[in-house]
Amino acid sequence: MRRVLAVVTLAVSAASCMSAPTKPAVDGGTGAAQQIAWGPCTDLKRPDGQRPARQDTSVRCAKLAVPLDYADPSGDKIDIALIKVPATDQSKRLGSLVFNFGGPGGSGVDTLDQAAKSLTGLRSRYDLVSFDPRGVERSSGVRCGDSAALDKYMALDTLPDNEQTRAEGDAANKKLAQHCEKDSGKILPYVGTVNAARDMDRLRAALGDEKLNFVGMSYGTQLGAVYATKFPQNVGRMVLDAPLDPTVTFEQRTVAQTRGFQHAYQSFLKSCVKDRCEVGKDVPTAAANVDRLMNQLAAKPLKVGRRDLTQGLASTGVAAALYSEFAWPFLGNALGAALKGQGQALMYLADSYTGRAQDGTYSTQMTSFPAITCADTSERPDLATLRHTEDAAVKISPLFGSEGAGGLCSVWPVKGNDEAKHVNATGSAPIVVVGGTGDPATPYEWAPKLTAQLKTATLVTFEGEGHGAYLSGNKCVKRFVDSYLLAGKMPERGATCKSV
Repeated sequence: MRRVLAVVTLAVSAASCMSAPTKPAVDGGTGAAQQIAWGPCTDLKRPDGQRPARQDTSVRCAKLAVPLDYADPSGDKIDIALIKVPATDQSKRLGSLVFNFGGPGGSGVDTLDQAAKSLTGLRSRYDLVSFDPRGVERSSGVRCGDSAALDKYMALDTLPDNEQTRAEGDAANKKLAQHCEKDSGKILPYVGTVNAARDMDRLRAALGDEKLNFVGMSYGTQLGAVYATKFPQNVGRMVLDAPLDPTVTFEQRTVAQTRGFQHAYQSFLKSCVKDRCEVGKDVPTAAANVDRLMNQLAAKPLKVGRRDLTQGLASTGVAAALYSEFAWPFLGNALGAALKGQGQALMYLADSYTGRAQDGTYSTQMTSFPAITCADTSERPDLATLRHTEDAAVKISPLFGSEGAGGLCSVWPVKGNDEAKHVNATGSAPIVVVGGTGDPATPYEWAPKLTAQLKTATLVTFEGEGHGAYLSGNKCVKRFVDSYLLAGKMPERGATCKSV
């Protein structure tokens, strides 16, 4: 059954690497520091799965070997895929700035390659670095079945909201979990955020940095918070944008996200009718037209080439566009076209969200997500809890309501634990948390909660729409974050940025 994910939609798929070592450093207790052999990036991709034209030949890729199981550090190793965009002013270089753009499941390698052009201010003083976390894409990415099996899973409908639809979702979750165990069983017990934080400390040491400077977005805020809890003495300048509250249950997360997406959807409809889009003349009419479209697709999908645009894919496409206000005009056009029987644009949005390339292959974006999510909790909801969660979510929004990630975790083949839920960065350098009041995927209520849990953080509030504030283009947020990362100037308590 389709579920709403807290993933930054910039994230995509693939890159590999080699040569030119950086100076090793002391590892802070997690193992001997390695040299990184940086070399050309050979397989970077855009979010649509296509290879980009290489414009910046200074971009470098590499691999870092880390223990599969940190309880057995001399045992099996896995490779963590890395990317570096070197500082443009090496004479004023401050060190490395590591990014995680979200997920869990987003490829940091591909995303940084695409995002670097919007980070020119930071790049002037930092080497920008990112990576595919363990279990993601090139870093022993979690695979779950072939493309045909994933096509079937992603196309699953959530309408009509009845027991048959829900039973089909239950069966599909079980089958996907079985595929994951068959294809990726070796990595599944070791993909959690605590191990990813340990990997990140090895990366810090291999980069030659005494402290980790870090920007985490969406899921990246949880990774950063766990790192600051495990290695407070190694925290440099850290920004956590679009924060998760690690303490929420599956039910709390699902209800909060459903409410957030419904709020963003209503804001989109208001903007759409104001711009005289083809979805409807006013908000009630536009909403009714979209509801009618979804019900029609549940009864009879639209043909898009050799594929079917199902209701499940269409609603996924709508959710994908709600992550950024910049995508709203495209969504308006896509819905208008679908109401006329043309589903290509909605299919494109759905594919960009699920990591499906034009050739039909998938990144690990959607399969790494449950693997990491389920590893980070001992929760395994029973059927009654899942039904209660879905009932509560559907009441808020029939379009976005679902059982949430608990559906897959309830049948997941390996146990999880709650270590990543407990964060406290006491002893770390100051941390900046940025939360948006109109964020659909990580609702604003989570921002002050994470700030309080960390003990060492200061909250900046962005009064605007979209998932994530720093890359939204808001000048006020950019000023606060850049002043901190480049000059070490902390925002004042209660700092607020208005949407322009």
